Amino acid sequence: MSYLFTSESVSEGHPDKIADQISDALIDNFLAFDADSKVACETLVTTGQVILAGEVKSKTYLDVQQIARDVIKRIGYTKSEYMFEANSCGILSAIHEQSQDINQGVDRSSKEEQGAGDQGMMFGYATSETENYMPLALDLSHTLLQELAILRRENKEITYLRPDAKSQVTLEYDDNNKPVRIDAIVISTQHDDFDEEGKMLAKIKKDLVDILVPRIITKYPQYAHLFNDKIQYHINPTGKFVIGGPHGDTGLTGRKIIVDTYGGKGAHGGGAFSGKDPSKVDRSAAYATRHIAKNLVAAGVADEILVQVSYAIGVAQPMGIYINTYGTAKVNKTDGEIAKIVESIFDMRPYFIEQRLKLRNPIYSETAAYGHMGRKPETVTKTFRTPNGEEKVVTVELFTWEKLDFVDQVKKAFSL
Repeated sequence: MSYLFTSESVSEGHPDKIADQISDALIDNFLAFDADSKVACETLVTTGQVILAGEVKSKTYLDVQQIARDVIKRIGYTKSEYMFEANSCGILSAIHEQSQDINQGVDRSSKEEQGAGDQGMMFGYATSETENYMPLALDLSHTLLQELAILRRENKEITYLRPDAKSQVTLEYDDNNKPVRIDAIVISTQHDDFDEEGKMLAKIKKDLVDILVPRIITKYPQYAHLFNDKIQYHINPTGKFVIGGPHGDTGLTGRKIIVDTYGGKGAHGGGAFSGKDPSKVDRSAAYATRHIAKNLVAAGVADEILVQVSYAIGVAQPMGIYINTYGTAKVNKTDGEIAKIVESIFDMRPYFIEQRLKLRNPIYSETAAYGHMGRKPETVTKTFRTPNGEEKVVTVELFTWEKLDFVDQVKKAFSL
């Protein structure tokens, strides 16, 4: 029997995402000047105010206020009428030294035996549903908001957009778990005030359906047939969305973990990513399990795969690896047997994850909006500055966990 499945996304101007982006900008700046930095930092944003808190062990000193302001400015909060503006908002820092009790569980005389920065379980997921091995509903939700942000910055075809926005896509699947139809698209976008509310609503809906959606269709040629005139569009269903961003809702780091991962497909261990250096397995092992799942699906082991790994704080070796292929395996092996082979290919000790995926580099700002998974690996050059004038120019690889660099090893191990 057919069924419906829904995923959502939020824009870079959403309050929780502003918090994530500030926290990850701090991570990048610490790692740029001290690759061994240990950081766990949280951000709260509300009307005219940013509060930074957390624990840091690092050799470098940063102007955390300026870093936060730069992020807010880049996102687009640059007008006083937003009631949250990059140059005028208050910024309070309550960042302090990392607990030695935690640090002694992580640092070891032998780097290879580096302990996990926390206990917990982490999940990675991949599906052959899209070219980037992500669930389609989430991928569409992200792309809608990425294009909406481009339209906002172009300020040509649509000139009234403000930074805060959310999207949601509901797909209908058939008995073979294949998407056959888009049932509904929900978009709520912050906007400038209009003189007449009725005209405002009609214009926003027309612009998003006639300008935004066609841009999305061109990005999904294999799924263009899913877009038709029967889609239910709910555009700004509350009727008005002028008050938004941190003035409309308080934002906190780590509150969009399903948006950051798989949109409700697969599973989630519960740990957030942003604001954490890679010694925190909440982040590094979630990337590593995505890397495993994606390479397994790309190699043809199964059409859909969930990978779980778990750790004890201070212990290098994971407690175990679990695999679920949802009955889609293309190899004559049980999920338990697949897990054993995976263990022989991928070393899941924290130090080796960091080395394999190059996680001690300043690569995290780009992850903090529009999802940590399913993104395009690329090499970029970034510039960082300290308050005393020191400048650091680094070339780094982004989204290394999305690389299909283990496909050949997987095929060999599974005789594919």
